[in-house]
Amino acid sequence: MGEEIQSSHFTAEDYAQFKQQLQAETETLAAWFAESRFVDVHPVAGFELEAWLVDEHYHPAPRNAEFLEQLADPLASPELASFNIEVNSTPRSLTGHVFSAMHAELIKTWQHCHDTAEQLHCQLAMIGILPTVKNEDLHLANMSQMERYRALNREVVRMRKGKPLVFDINGEEHLRVTHRDVMLESATTSFQIHMQLNPQQAVRAYNASLILAAPMVALTANSPFLFGKNLWAETRIPVFEQAVAVGGYDGAMFGPIRRVTFGTGYVRGSLMELFQENLEHYPILLPVSYGENNPELRHLRLHNGTIWRWNRPLVGFDAEGKPHLRLEHRVVPAGPSMIDTLANAAFYYGVVTTLSEMEPAPENFIKFDKARDNFYAAARFGLRAQLSWTDDKIHAAHDLLEQQLLPMAESGLRQLGVEKHDRQTYLEVITERLRSGMNGANWQRAFVSKHGADMTALAAAYIERQESGKPIHEWTI
Repeated sequence: MGEEIQSSHFTAEDYAQFKQQLQAETETLAAWFAESRFVDVHPVAGFELEAWLVDEHYHPAPRNAEFLEQLADPLASPELASFNIEVNSTPRSLTGHVFSAMHAELIKTWQHCHDTAEQLHCQLAMIGILPTVKNEDLHLANMSQMERYRALNREVVRMRKGKPLVFDINGEEHLRVTHRDVMLESATTSFQIHMQLNPQQAVRAYNASLILAAPMVALTANSPFLFGKNLWAETRIPVFEQAVAVGGYDGAMFGPIRRVTFGTGYVRGSLMELFQENLEHYPILLPVSYGENNPELRHLRLHNGTIWRWNRPLVGFDAEGKPHLRLEHRVVPAGPSMIDTLANAAFYYGVVTTLSEMEPAPENFIKFDKARDNFYAAARFGLRAQLSWTDDKIHAAHDLLEQQLLPMAESGLRQLGVEKHDRQTYLEVITERLRSGMNGANWQRAFVSKHGADMTALAAAYIERQESGKPIHEWTI
C-alpha cells in the first residue's frame, strides 16, 4: 500500500485481469515455498513509525504535502490523512548494537522532521490517537492527495454498497458515530515492527507473534481517548477494525471474515496458507495492472497490502532480486517517546525469538481463540487485562509481562547476539514501565483524572514531555 498508483477508477476488465495475474503470482509463490527459494539470513529488524502534524493549538494540521516536500527525506512518506506522516528505519541485522543504531537514526530523522515542522509553525506527536482530533477533522478534504487513498475509499464504499460505517465502542464511556468514508482510520497511528524471517522459523515466528500480540498491546497501550471519550486502553484497535469494515467472498461482505483482522487461525505448514487465504477469501480492492510475468509479484503484494492482519506476512526482495519473508507486527501504537519506541521493538524481538524456540510450541497450549480473546482483552483493559497463558492459568497482564516475558526478552536478545549494552538499556525501560505501571494510556488517564478532561491541555502536556526525550515512566502528571 506504500506505492502510488496511476488511477483511482477501475473497470470490470481491470478486476478480471488483476484476478488472473493474482492467481498466477499466487501459484508462483507456492512454488517458491515448495522449492525453499527464500533468502536464509540472520533475522533483520526494521520499523515504520506513524506520527501527527499538530498546529499551534494542538489540533491536527493537514499540511503533510508541503511538510514532506520541504523535508525531502526518503525515509518519510504520507499517510491516509494529510495531518499524518510515516517515518521508516533502515533495515539492520538483529545483532550487536542494533537498537542503539536504530535509535540514533531515528533521533536524526525525527530532529529533521521537528525542524521542518517548526518552519511551518507545527509540531509533531507520536501517539496512538491525538486527543484533540475531532470527528469533523476526518473528512475527505483532509485525505492525502494520492490516488491510492482515493481508490481505497471508493472501493470500500462500493463493497459496502453505500452502507455507512457505524463506529460503536463501549469502554469506560460509550461512543457511537457514523461515517460514510474510511477517514476515521486516520485517527490512529501505529509503530509497525518488521522482522525479516529465517524461513525455517517463519511458521513458529508468525504463531508466536499472534500469541504475543496481547501482551504487546497491554504493555504499549497509548490510545484511551477519542472525541473526548474515555474508551479502551488501546482504542486504536476497534477504530481501525471498524474503519475498513468489509469482509470476504460468498455473502460474507458483512460477515466474520474481515479485512482488518486478528486472523482465522494459526499457520500450520507455511506462510503460504495466508497468501492462499488472500486469494480465496478477500475480494480485490485495487485492481492495478503491472503487466504479465511480473517477477516481483507486485499484484500479489498489493493485494496483501489491502488486507490488514494485525500480524501481516510480507514478501520482499533483496538487492540481488532474491525473495525473502518478513513479518509485520502491527499491534503497537505510536509513542510515547523515542526510547519507549525502541524499547517496545527490543522487547518484541526478544520475546518472539524465545517463543519461536520453545518446545513444545506455545501454540500447542494456547488455542487460537484464546490468543484472540487475549488480544481484545488487552486492547480494552491494558495492563489490567486478564490473559490466558501456556500454563492454562489466567494471569494479570502486568504480572505476566514482568515475571515471565521480560526474562524471555533478555534470553531471546542474547540468543540473537544483541550486545549487553543494548539489552540492558532498552529492556530497563520496559522494567521501569512495569514497575511504575505507567504506559501511555495510563499516563493520559492519570493526567485527565488530575486536571480534568481538557483534551488540548492533555495534548500540550503530552507533546512537551515527549520532546524531553524521557521515557514514559519518568513523565510527571
